[in-house]
Amino acid sequence: MERKVSRICLASEPNITYFLQVSWEGTVGSGFDITLTDGHSAWTATVSESEISQEADDMAMEKEKYADELRKALVSGSGSDTYRFIFSRESCHFSLEKELKDVSFRLGSFNLDKVPNSTEVIRELICYCLDTIAENQAKNEHLQKENERLLRDWNDVQGRFEKCVTAKEALEADLYQRFILVLNEKKTKIRSLHKLLGEIQQLENNLKPESEATCSESATEQDAIHEGSADEDGGASVPAPATLCKEDSLFSSPDVTDIAPSRKRRHHMQKNLGTEPKMAPQEQHLPGKERIGLPPHCLTP
Repeated sequence: MERKVSRICLASEPNITYFLQVSWEGTVGSGFDITLTDGHSAWTATVSESEISQEADDMAMEKEKYADELRKALVSGSGSDTYRFIFSRESCHFSLEKELKDVSFRLGSFNLDKVPNSTEVIRELICYCLDTIAENQAKNEHLQKENERLLRDWNDVQGRFEKCVTAKEALEADLYQRFILVLNEKKTKIRSLHKLLGEIQQLENNLKPESEATCSESATEQDAIHEGSADEDGGASVPAPATLCKEDSLFSSPDVTDIAPSRKRRHHMQKNLGTEPKMAPQEQHLPGKERIGLPPHCLTP
């Protein structure tokens, strides 16, 4: 059976302290016992489930909601200013009200019976309070020991955590240093590659003007050679090697008749006749192109 003892003040006697005890099995809605005492006299009553249902019907409330309001007033809110307790010693009528701003409504009223031997009730109430205090003290001691154990565990965990943090920071610093070394090595390699690339490009740029100058000098020398050859020939133009080769090919072609044998035969005939031929007239009769392209032995008289 659950029991709750609280200290209350009556609205009619605010300077006098009363003690209210409520005990129930299961829930308050299934019925409860109520005991009121001022330390000298005691009053008690038993409220059944049917009476609670009747009070709920009179107030037009659901039974569960009404039982919850009774529990708050008698058990949870005994020391609150939200609820007012009224008791009459003459009629032994006990009632409780709930105040909402300027409005108050009655939650319930009970007729109490005066206990003939109030000393026994008070003694039982005091024993219950002492047992509750001892039980609560034992719970507090157990909770205190549990708190101390949890505090030790927490300190142990905190120490391990600090060690983990220190190891993590050391590992991060080591990894950072290694990363810096690798990064600097990569930067140095990249700079060396850039420098090597620049040197190669500079070397290529330096070689280009030299090759161009060499080509221009070769062209100038060839032009000078051609001009010198032209001056030696008395201003006559000397055919290019390609032209000479072409003319030689023309003379050596089967389609071109070689005039050298006929000239030899004529020369032989003139020698036999005792006449001296002149070369100039014969050469004049030959085309200009043939005179230039004939070999030297063909021009010999």
